[in-house]
Amino acid sequence: MSDKNIRECDFTIAFQPIVDVASESRPFAYEALVRGLNGEGASKILAEARTKDFQAFDSSCRKRAVELAQRLKLSSHLSVNISSEAVGHASHGLISTLDAARTIGFPEEKLIFEISEHRAINDLCRAKDEISVCKSRGSLIAYDDFGAGYNCIAALLEIRPDILKIDMSLIRGIDTDIRRRSIMSAIHDVCSRLHIAIIAEGIETRQEMDALRALGVNLMQGYYFARPIIEHLPMPAPDADGPGIEREARAVENKYQTARDVPGC
Repeated sequence: MSDKNIRECDFTIAFQPIVDVASESRPFAYEALVRGLNGEGASKILAEARTKDFQAFDSSCRKRAVELAQRLKLSSHLSVNISSEAVGHASHGLISTLDAARTIGFPEEKLIFEISEHRAINDLCRAKDEISVCKSRGSLIAYDDFGAGYNCIAALLEIRPDILKIDMSLIRGIDTDIRRRSIMSAIHDVCSRLHIAIIAEGIETRQEMDALRALGVNLMQGYYFARPIIEHLPMPAPDADGPGIEREARAVENKYQTARDVPGC
């Protein structure tokens, strides 16, 4: 894909905090999420990208996220998504993002790569080699959407992630569902034995947060703490009593909408 087809102004990046509830809900990391210039969600942007050179677009999103994180002076980790097709890709894989971070001046040890196997990894041997290089350079590997992916259990053996992100389908209503709590308890036990951290995704209520804390899960992400905001690092609500910092979100969205309306992009 040529540069003219992947212009910076074709898309932008929103950031959502991943909080550590054991440390007063301070941000452990921020996940970078692709968005359209008018606030279009990731599904629409990614669907359009799949009609072109998707691996190149995937790499371009990660590079843009690193550039923005550096500009915003991010002090915590930056979590970037990489598609299973791009993992191990010679030109657009994990190493390309590490090299971009080094060139930009963003610390490689702050990077977390979220791999989601909604499709099978094309070249597992090459992917494992790239993952090994990433870890040797200080970056972390996360397996995303655990419980909804292509081959979740095998990923623990083959990818050997540092972090497991639990899909919201296992989280929703966990406070009232003994089956979900039992599954989460078993996952937590396995991850503890394998020295894998857990991040619970999609937290929307205080009750869900409390149920997860009771199971020993402290890293969480979801609207309960803060919504994603375009080109901004939202701080979680101090007491997290509902979707965080809504007024700030609206103010920042308006600011960047005005900026995006300037001709020439």
